[in-house]
Amino acid sequence: MSLLEVSGLTKRFGTSAAVDGLSFRIAKGRCLALLGPNGAGKTTTLKMLSGLLEPSSGSIRFIDGERADIRESIGYLPQYPAFYNWMSGREFLSFTAQLARISGKEAASRTEELLVRVGLKDAAKRKIGGYSGGMKQRLGLAQAVIHRPRLLILDEPVSALDPQGRREVLDLLAEIKKETTILFSTHVLHDVEEISDDVIIMERGRIIVEGDLQQIMRDRQNPQITLRVGRASREWARGLHSRPYVQAFEASLDERITLQVTELSVARRSLLQEIAELGIEVESFEVGRTSLEDVFMKAVKS
Repeated sequence: MSLLEVSGLTKRFGTSAAVDGLSFRIAKGRCLALLGPNGAGKTTTLKMLSGLLEPSSGSIRFIDGERADIRESIGYLPQYPAFYNWMSGREFLSFTAQLARISGKEAASRTEELLVRVGLKDAAKRKIGGYSGGMKQRLGLAQAVIHRPRLLILDEPVSALDPQGRREVLDLLAEIKKETTILFSTHVLHDVEEISDDVIIMERGRIIVEGDLQQIMRDRQNPQITLRVGRASREWARGLHSRPYVQAFEASLDERITLQVTELSVARRSLLQEIAELGIEVESFEVGRTSLEDVFMKAVKS
């Protein structure tokens, strides 16, 4: 069941269209990742969906029950959230609860509940100015869901965090997605594979790939072999593009060769036979399938 429907969404700045006629639906109870290179229009799209930016044209509509102000249904966390550093974590959440028109008793209860949930109970009395980046991001998530929104919108929620902070936020999102629909943008494709159900890839303000993540991977994944050989064997490796089972050939700057092949068993057997017969010096030989990164790069280059 769809939660939100976007139709013909466009945003122009002068004569330039940052977002150009987007139409898509966000399914209720799903996690949708918005991908694209810098300048693709991701942040502009999220700002329009969250009510922070007026579209030039197009519509945004909640399907299961329209409200006078769409922002009542949305929780939003920008890429670089701002806080009142002189406030404590508890004071800030209590303040945001009041802004969301939550009654005093419920606001206090919800504040304590979320402090525990995001792991800030012991730091609740500390000034936000002394919080780490990961702590601030978790506090930002708490304020974004304090009014129990139907849709949580996050702009690059882990891009500025260290590995520990990133892990903490991803674990939180995995919990939140059990009860709230999530839309987030990111450049970290591994995170998309970990928590997302659906994907939209944008390029120059338009959608170029859209759908269920697993279905996209099934439709677009190809078997591949990646190998790196010794210096004396590099000429042999560069000639592999002419083999009949090779669909695509790519040589990286670190001399790694990636072959997309038609029949994996045939390609593996043939290559290993050549390697043995010719005495090729092999440093690595990996068999697998194309990743989401491969799908993404192919989509934005096409």
